[in-house]
Amino acid sequence: MKSKLYLLGSLFLLLNINVYSQSSESTPKLIVTGYVDAYYAYYNDSVGIGNFQKFPSISPRSKQFGLNTAQLSFQYDAEKIRAIATLHFGDIAKSAWSPTLNNVMEAHAGVRLCKKLWLDAGLFRTHFGTEGLLPKENFTSSVSINTIYEPYFEAGVRLNYNATDKLSFNLLAINGYNTFEDNNDKKSFGLLVTYTLGDKGNLGYSNYIGDDTPNGVQTSHLRIHQNIFINYQIKKLKIQLGGDFCIQENSKINDNTKSASMSSGVLGLKYQLREKFGVYGRGEFFNDPDGFMSSILTNGLGEASGYKLWGTTLGFEFKPTDSSYIRIEGRQISMDKDQQIFISDGKLSNKRLELLINFGISF
Repeated sequence: MKSKLYLLGSLFLLLNINVYSQSSESTPKLIVTGYVDAYYAYYNDSVGIGNFQKFPSISPRSKQFGLNTAQLSFQYDAEKIRAIATLHFGDIAKSAWSPTLNNVMEAHAGVRLCKKLWLDAGLFRTHFGTEGLLPKENFTSSVSINTIYEPYFEAGVRLNYNATDKLSFNLLAINGYNTFEDNNDKKSFGLLVTYTLGDKGNLGYSNYIGDDTPNGVQTSHLRIHQNIFINYQIKKLKIQLGGDFCIQENSKINDNTKSASMSSGVLGLKYQLREKFGVYGRGEFFNDPDGFMSSILTNGLGEASGYKLWGTTLGFEFKPTDSSYIRIEGRQISMDKDQQIFISDGKLSNKRLELLINFGISF
């Protein structure tokens, strides 16, 4: 029976574990965990009952109760091998995940090459970005628009080198940007470097380099996407700061022989009022003037541009236990004045108001 459990563990794994700093012990170990997040959401943008809101990921349906995610995760660790798999169900899987493997959050196996070096292969959660996707991983329940246009998942191989207790490197060869399945004959690459600042937080750098132009299209679209982030705590105040800069060749709106660029950033603050009560806020901006990552819009003068927006979020958190939370938060997203992509009270608007109530527990 014990050997069967170990075999099962090699196929599945734990959620919300830092897969870039997993520890392995001489005695094999199987850990099973779960996570559930339920919500009620209100958006003043009218997209119809049951439809996903624009920028869907967390709590994407308006004026109804919903389930963001129900996850079951397994982790298997031994001295020379390890494996992870997480199955997830709910609106995140439907609105933000792979259309072909939308119930698999991650599934990969690894072997130790030497004392500090691991090789893992399979389906991964992204190595990229400032925020995590899941509400339990962030100050806020929602994610910034910046995060929505970053990759959520990837497939390939990863070299994980823990140089010291504080410094780690991860080098990846993957199929493409936010995809499990490749759409061409080219492979993409990524790097993640993280440095731990003791018990105060961490900082890091990540990138993506690849060309996801479909086979048969002669013009290349090499993308170089870079991200830096820092998480830091000063007594009761937690700070999260990150920024992205992306360049893609042959992607200018008015001259497709030139490169286009995107920039974005996020700043989050959380203050712990008491042991179980906290307040938080977030500011964000996203500027994709040529629309190669978002969408291209045309104003009344016939001028085309991509999404330009900023947003503010405020919220309150109550934690009944260390592994659970109840959050109430509001956000306003403001597009550029000519980008009226929302409908409020039957009228076009460049602003959207959101109200989210989230209930989450890990076990």
